[in-house]
This record gives sequence, structure tokens and C-alpha cells, in this order.
Amino acid sequence: MASFSYTARNENGVKMEGVIDAESTEAARAILFSRGYVPLEVKAGAGGGFSLGLGALADALSPIPPKELILFTKQFRTLFQAGIPITQLLQVLQNQTEHKRLKAIAAEMSQAIMGGATLYDAFRAHPKVFSELYCSMMRAGEASGALGEVMDRLVYLLEHEHKIRSDIKSALRYPKMVMGALAVAFFVLLNLVIPKFVLIFSQARITLPWPTKIAIGMHYVFSTYWYVVLAVVVAGTVAYKYWVRTEDGRYWRDRLVLRLPGVGPVIQKSVMARFASIFAILQSSGVSVLDALDVLNNTIGNAAIAREFTRIQDQLREGRGIAEPLRTARFFTPLVVNMVAIGEESGSLDAMLNDVARHYDEEVEYAVAGMAEAIGPVLIVALAAVVGFFALAIFMPMWDLTQMAGKR
Repeated sequence: MASFSYTARNENGVKMEGVIDAESTEAARAILFSRGYVPLEVKAGAGGGFSLGLGALADALSPIPPKELILFTKQFRTLFQAGIPITQLLQVLQNQTEHKRLKAIAAEMSQAIMGGATLYDAFRAHPKVFSELYCSMMRAGEASGALGEVMDRLVYLLEHEHKIRSDIKSALRYPKMVMGALAVAFFVLLNLVIPKFVLIFSQARITLPWPTKIAIGMHYVFSTYWYVVLAVVVAGTVAYKYWVRTEDGRYWRDRLVLRLPGVGPVIQKSVMARFASIFAILQSSGVSVLDALDVLNNTIGNAAIAREFTRIQDQLREGRGIAEPLRTARFFTPLVVNMVAIGEESGSLDAMLNDVARHYDEEVEYAVAGMAEAIGPVLIVALAAVVGFFALAIFMPMWDLTQMAGKR
């Protein structure tokens, strides 16, 4: 997936610029046409923005912190619900927002809307900041005349997902610290401790035990051929990153992750919770099922599951309901399939999906906490094993030397 800068005209004939992610120039043009834009120029490389170009330049920088985006969205919602016109609202946000990137983006959006662009056009011009889900909900709210209610749901979703990510980071903080300590211990023992004993052991006429031979061998490889090790690591990392940028690479990586023992089921439940939550919000916001699946395809966060949405959409276009294609789709849990079927039959699909999302959110929270508690002791044992291995590598030959000295 590459970035393409484009110049196009929207449905109102307003000339606009922006950045879009696509597989090729032809694919980028197709996406623009599907959004109602008439592309004038599409070229590889990030760039664009509206007339000022400030937001596009800012989009190329590091991502905006989730808290800043949530605060921006809350302020937008509050001002809109107070009845302030959009252009004036964005000018107020430009003055109130402390984040420099959001200031530039608010200014650019205000100019775009004054030039005739829709609110969706203004948000969609910054794909690195406002996700496909974010923009689709804004478009649904704008089209239905219920933007205030839609923004309430959007704020809830942003806060909910931020809380889940924060909980996961918090649960994994201790295991990360232990892994860091493990890496430091390995480096210090291998590069600072072992070298001091290599000369002693090489001069001694004793048979070195296997832990010592392994430790000395590792020290020799890392100290003599460090550039080879570094080259292999760098080449492997670059190759992996290039591979996962391809559609097939992302698919096989995410499919493998879903099949990992212990971790796979937790990730699957997390994706199911995200699917149910986003689908419910899009449905209650007036987005059609086909359009909702388009949004989910780009926001679900797992390429293996996202690929199933294309097949489901094909069956929906044949006149089938969503429950039937879900039954034959891979990776969707029976709970999701059954609850969607019940919701589709009863006309309460969004309510059923919300129940599924809450259920899996709780399961994921407990599972992550349990995994963190289980990983901690395992890593402590691994740390002890590394230290113990190097201790044996040092003290076993030292013990032999002491015995030889005693016999003399």
C-alpha cells in the first residue's frame, strides 16, 4: 500500500487536494471515483492538502496522540450541538486547540468548507489523522441531519478503544520491563563478563564444560562477526516490513497470528469486539450494511478477517442477508454469527452487536490481564535461566581450576 497525492473536484465542483493510500495509481483513481470525486491528477508520494497545504505537511509527521484527537472531537461535538456554524466552529477550534498540527488542520478544513467542500471532504483530506471510520461516520451524520448524535457515538467509540489500548499497555508494562532486564543481562554477561575469563580459561589446561564452550562461542561470534549479525538482523527486518506491506503479506501474517496458541483466541475476540462495536455504531448512524463493510474492511485491523468482508459483500449484492454469509465466513465466532442472525430477524441488529462487543471486551480484558500475570513469572524464570547459564559457564571451570590447585 503506497501513498498518492491527488488533485480532484468534488460533487460540488470544488477543486481540492489530498493524500490517499492505494495499491497503484489506477486503484487510487478508482477509489476517488467511488467517493464521487473527479480526479484531475494522481501521482505517487505523500503530499497535497487544500490550498494552504499545512495539514498535508503535518499529516506526514508522527501520529496525533489519541487523547488529543478525542479532545478535538469532543470540542467539535460540543460546539456543533451549541448551534455554531461549521466554518465558525472550526475557527474557534483553531484558536482553542493547543496542538499545532490540529490547529493547521482546522484552518485548512475551514478554508475548504468556505470554498464549497462538504464536511466529509474536509475530514477525508487528512487520512493520516482521521480514519476511514471517523470520516464515514461524519458523512453519515451529515447526510442524515443527525450529526450531533453520530458524534456522541464517535466520541464513545474513540474513548472506548483508547481505554482498551491503555489497559493492554498497562497489563504488558511489567513483562516488557522484565524482557528489557533479560536483554540487558544477556548483553552485559556476554560482552563484559565472559571476555574477562576467556584468557584465564584459554591458558588453563582443563577441559571446558559445554556451558563455557557455548558462552565463549557466542562471545566470539558476536564480537568478531558483529557486522554479519547486524546485517542479517537489518536485512530480515527490512524484508519483513516490505513483505507485510503487500496484501498477501498482511493476510498471511494476520492469519498466522490468529492461529497462535494462547494469543490467537485473544486477538480473535478482540477483533470480534471491534467488528461488533463499529458495525453497531455505523448501523445506528444510518450507514448501509454494504458501506459499513467497506469501512470495516479498512478499520478492522486484521487482513485475514478483512478479506472475508469482500466475499460477504458479494453475497449481499445477490440479495442475501448478512447472517447467512457470516456462517460460512472464516474466523467469525459462533456467538457473533448467532447474535447477528437474531438481530437481523428481530430488527435489533445494533443492540445485538452492542451485546457482543461488551461480552468480548470483558473477555479480552480478563484474558490480557491473565496473560500478563502468566508471562511475568515465565520471563522471571527465563531471566534466572540466562543468569544461571552464564554463572555455570564461569564457575564450573573455576571450580575445576580450584580443584587442580588444591591437588598441587
